[in-house]
Amino acid sequence: MFAFNFNKIAMPIFYGKVALNTFLKSVKKQNTSIGFVPTMGALHQGHLSLMQQSLKENQYTVVSIFVNPTQFNNPEDLSKYPRTLEQDTEKINDLDPEIIIYAPSVEDIYEGNVNAESFDFDGLENQMEGKFRPGHFDGVGTIVKRLFEIVQPNNAYFGEKDFQQLQIVKKMTLKNNLAVTIVGCPIHREANGLAMSSRNERLTAQQREEASLISQTIFKTKELFKNKSPAAIKEWVAEVFEKNPTFDLEYFEIADEETLNPCIDPEKDKKYRAFIAVFVNNIRLIDTISLK
Repeated sequence: MFAFNFNKIAMPIFYGKVALNTFLKSVKKQNTSIGFVPTMGALHQGHLSLMQQSLKENQYTVVSIFVNPTQFNNPEDLSKYPRTLEQDTEKINDLDPEIIIYAPSVEDIYEGNVNAESFDFDGLENQMEGKFRPGHFDGVGTIVKRLFEIVQPNNAYFGEKDFQQLQIVKKMTLKNNLAVTIVGCPIHREANGLAMSSRNERLTAQQREEASLISQTIFKTKELFKNKSPAAIKEWVAEVFEKNPTFDLEYFEIADEETLNPCIDPEKDKKYRAFIAVFVNNIRLIDTISLK
């Protein structure tokens, strides 16, 4: 997939923020730009594309690998989340061995106080994911803020698949006056259209193929949005999944990209996006698409 550069020596993995800080301070004395890609591991091509973007735009790139407990409202989901540090490290080194890896422990991040801060995201947290995953975005805000404070990057890269999270992170960065530019990057999809996700690894081969119905459905909504009302489209999406017992539709929403408020009557000067969350055999998958 990527050619290994044998002329470069792989960076050591930093497991603690003190050692990472010491290294990054020496780098910053050179007035270099630092790009940051926060991940929870189980890396796929989508993650690697974020790293590629950072490598193009910065002298140094830091990738964190940390499964954050405070953003999981379902303990079973947390316990089953894939942890593949060795494989992740190999993928990163194959892409560019000079990428800096930060793989902290829960103690290193939370120092014995594994609790989320409370944030006000101006209502962004109350829509879609926020309705079904109480406390999730406080956990996201907490870990991203702490990682930003540790790494102090110039630029940070997030995938648009988690578009609501992207908007939340932008809002948190703005309200906390953090000097980080948030860069949203396009969704990477598997050959059948399914949005790449670490959770896909928990699907069987058959489920993974069947799950392409999710992307097929939201692609169709882009066409329908030209002449159908949001209410009619929502009804059609619900019918699609009612006919397929493999799936359990949690929500489908058409929302304003900026405020994430549901769209009732589209306005010409606003940008809208379709959002969907579906369970496939108790594995929760999300997707989104711009309806421009």
